[in-house]
Amino acid sequence: MSLKKYSAEHVWLEPHGDGTATVGITVHAQDALGDVVFVDLPAVGATFEAGAVAAVVESVKAAADVYMPASGTVLAVNEDLRADPALANSAPLDAGWFFKVQLSNPAELDKLLDETAYAALPQ
Repeated sequence: MSLKKYSAEHVWLEPHGDGTATVGITVHAQDALGDVVFVDLPAVGATFEAGAVAAVVESVKAAADVYMPASGTVLAVNEDLRADPALANSAPLDAGWFFKVQLSNPAELDKLLDETAYAALPQ
């Protein structure tokens, strides 16, 4: 079973056990967007509340906001994704991650969905 947690906005968060987590978009999100051509990643050091827009993804079909699944401060961004936005399509759950955060309220993770609950959402 995956450690990833999911938001209803099709963003995943993988906690690392040390108060940090990695964030990206789900397979459903990249399917809905189509070919990703640009990602606007947050600045390292930026702080976001849960639900705030932290990044933007642009595809050949549309642009979409990436909502912060849990409050925190950005520790790193995926420069490989910035250089090759198609990673969001080819490897959305691993190499296509967006950013890493220091969680400011780890209890917010309890509000996110596990893989089974996410899969049960109407897509």
